[in-house]
Amino acid sequence: MSPSPIENDAKPNGVVETDLGIVPVPKVEGTWTVDKAVETISTGKYAEGSNSPIGYFHLLERLKTTKREGWTRFAINRGESISDHMYRMSMMTMLAPASLAEKIDVNRCIRMALIHDMAESLVGDITPVDNVPKTEKNRREASTMDYITKRLLGNVDGGKQGEQIRAIWQEYEDSKTLESLFVHDIDKIELLLQMVEYEKRAKGKLDLGEFTFVKTKVGLDEMRAWADEIIKEREEFWAGKEHVRRDGGDEGVITQEKEQMQEAYYAGHGRKE
Repeated sequence: MSPSPIENDAKPNGVVETDLGIVPVPKVEGTWTVDKAVETISTGKYAEGSNSPIGYFHLLERLKTTKREGWTRFAINRGESISDHMYRMSMMTMLAPASLAEKIDVNRCIRMALIHDMAESLVGDITPVDNVPKTEKNRREASTMDYITKRLLGNVDGGKQGEQIRAIWQEYEDSKTLESLFVHDIDKIELLLQMVEYEKRAKGKLDLGEFTFVKTKVGLDEMRAWADEIIKEREEFWAGKEHVRRDGGDEGVITQEKEQMQEAYYAGHGRKE
């Protein structure tokens, strides 16, 4: 049997010259299932049915190593991970404006921000332009959350923690409570922040304006004020230079196909009249 790439890179002193931080998203043949995805994991399957959460803790590493795919299309290959995104979201929820904080359970929102993309540990970050139907995306993510909360955590503390995680994730997906609407808005605002930060770091040589579309899908008044402030900051940065803008003051061009994909992905999001 041929040695693995890591074995090929090993030196006599045992030092391995390879990027151990690269953990690929599971690629499966045919219909996507959790079991097929788990079979691809190089470190082996996680312990199922255990009363210990250690297997679950190992799975969480994948959120640290899986990149947010929207940026990789623009050659930002060492950009934020899924857990980077969720961490800043959780910190942002702590600063909910007073007019909103008095109406919501902020601690539940913090937990929701840390849980909402957990399924991407196996599914990967599916973006609007990946040509995966929303129903299929939902199926993969729901089955992954069942795997995590029932097969990995089902016997931990009598399954109570897993049940709570699954319920909070479902609340986010259903988008009916004020807490879930707030966290959905925070999700979009975190993206807008990262967009501006990458553009500024690139000193105007990288236009990520297609992502400004998400501002039109921010629903709560308090969160729209934050989004407006970020877009204002971006416009000041791009002042006098040609750039793409898709937040209502449209400039530049994206394809009609991409626009339709964005609309389908965010269907149901935004201000409720």
